Amino acid sequence: MKTKMTQLFGIQHPVMCGGIMWLAKPELCAAISNAGALGNLTAGNYESGSDLRKAIVKTRQLTDKPFSVNITLLPSVRITKELHQEYFQACCEEKVAALEISGAPLDKYLGPKAVDQAKEVDMKLIHKVGAVKHAKHAEEIGYDAVIAAGFEEGGHPLDDDVTTMLLTPRICESVNITVITTGGIADGRGMAAAMVLGADGVMMASRFIATAECLAHPKIKEEIIRRQENDITLICKTINLQMRALKNKLVQEVQEVEARHGGLEEIISLISGERSQKAWENGDVDDAPLPLGQSIGLIKEIVSCRELLEGMVREAEEVLANTQLRIQGKGS
Repeated sequence: MKTKMTQLFGIQHPVMCGGIMWLAKPELCAAISNAGALGNLTAGNYESGSDLRKAIVKTRQLTDKPFSVNITLLPSVRITKELHQEYFQACCEEKVAALEISGAPLDKYLGPKAVDQAKEVDMKLIHKVGAVKHAKHAEEIGYDAVIAAGFEEGGHPLDDDVTTMLLTPRICESVNITVITTGGIADGRGMAAAMVLGADGVMMASRFIATAECLAHPKIKEEIIRRQENDITLICKTINLQMRALKNKLVQEVQEVEARHGGLEEIISLISGERSQKAWENGDVDDAPLPLGQSIGLIKEIVSCRELLEGMVREAEEVLANTQLRIQGKGS
């Protein structure tokens, strides 16, 4: 399946992995890239630019295929602007294939020269956006691609609150650069739908957690398979950091704090990265916010990254072919 996305990154399948705190590490990143898609290293997993550089080197020992690094430019207790700058420098010096920026635009956060610096080392720039105006800005300053991030996505959906079904065609008709869609996508049907809406490929995160190569605890993978789309909810909107996460005891506690207008300090202590990191490792489903998207309703089994991607592409091609037959009145 050849698209503008596969041509831009030099990959086989028009699929990329999104940023996943504590899980998007060399092992999963390399497995996805080796399977023909664009793997992802999440910079926030590392305490310094030097640590991120080591992860990039380790990933290259596991794959000779392209992969991206995610840097999320959002307010954080742990990750300072200086650390974001270290991450960016490490990516430029290591000449990674692509840099996926979430949150604030790179030019506004690190300055216009950052875009030029990325261009100098031929590092492709991708910006995840939730609105047309942000996609247009990304194109104007020189980004190579944008991700149309629908409201259904896990983690931190942008507060524009526009669904994938509407956001994708709106962005596709508004820019000429590569458009990748995310939010609610976990199988070939979602990939086919994204293509019909005009996208050049898709991004997934929740689906890659339920793979054999992901380091998440087996109990959490099993929970993802057991739960449905209505087992996901939004929290932290009252502190302007909305998060879509799995319903559990901790999330209920956060909602109770928000309902009585609890302050930032009280909420931050509940959603700390340390809690989530421990949960992914020990399998305690109830003691941390687990950022997941509504797409968990489509996740039925744990498979390898290769099985997942090859199955998705095959299903997408079948769906598109069958759709054409139905339009012609020849299909069931």
